[in-house]
Amino acid sequence: MRVLNFGSLNIDYVYRVAGIVRPGETISSKSFDTFAGGKGANQSIALAKAGADVSHAGKVGAEGRWLADRLSDSGVDVSNIKVTDDKTGHAIIQVDDSGENAIFLFPGANMRIEQEHINSAVGSMDDGDIVLLQNEINYISYIIETAHAAGMTVCLNPAPFDDSVPDYPLDKVGILVLNETEGRGLTGKNENERILDELKKRYPDCVIVLTLGAAGVLCSSGSETIAVPGEKVKAVDTTAAGDTFIGYFLALHSEGRLLRDCLETACKAAAICVTRRGATDSIPERAEV
Repeated sequence: MRVLNFGSLNIDYVYRVAGIVRPGETISSKSFDTFAGGKGANQSIALAKAGADVSHAGKVGAEGRWLADRLSDSGVDVSNIKVTDDKTGHAIIQVDDSGENAIFLFPGANMRIEQEHINSAVGSMDDGDIVLLQNEINYISYIIETAHAAGMTVCLNPAPFDDSVPDYPLDKVGILVLNETEGRGLTGKNENERILDELKKRYPDCVIVLTLGAAGVLCSSGSETIAVPGEKVKAVDTTAAGDTFIGYFLALHSEGRLLRDCLETACKAAAICVTRRGATDSIPERAEV
């Protein structure tokens, strides 16, 4: 089973700071680094490191060609990445001394996806393959509809969450991976169990994975509900932890592994990720996990 990840490709500009800057405040950073990033790129590299057969589809500007090279070096098929005249998407990331982050994005080429590109990428996959989506590119609804019609399983990570998400054809999503903030935005519920129950009622045929950060994960599939605690580690940078979880979870799922095994391994991979700095550079190899 192959995975087509139609997602963002960003250049991450990462600043280490004592504390996240507040409105009206000016601070100096302790260090500055440039990394390959974007939820799409992070998840593709996590998938590849976890052993999945993954193809990334997306767009970069000329100055972002190295992002495709970075994915290719990690074992990702990049034949569905297009180069455009638009600027490559980028992110400004602050990481404080506790490992927490604050991010703002410039979407750039990520929001210039065309329907012809989508048709071509989906057409390169087979019935029964998986398409993975985040919320950092355009035409999400069209991709869901097109992939579902082609017999693919749609996995959606609705991050970053915005008002467009409830309007997506979520009834055609087979795997929904979201955190507490996204769960509250989608359901209007505050407690984790109520978020999960509401999503189960709306989408009874969907595998729903609710990530809880350091607390672990809750998952519902049919009549089964699984809770997996998080691993105890000292976090230095939480960037890409959720993306690492998704990559590992989906890679093992594509192998037909038991659901609990997928969740436990993905939690371990995310725990290793937060002990390192950076986005794609912090994602562990499967042998480490």
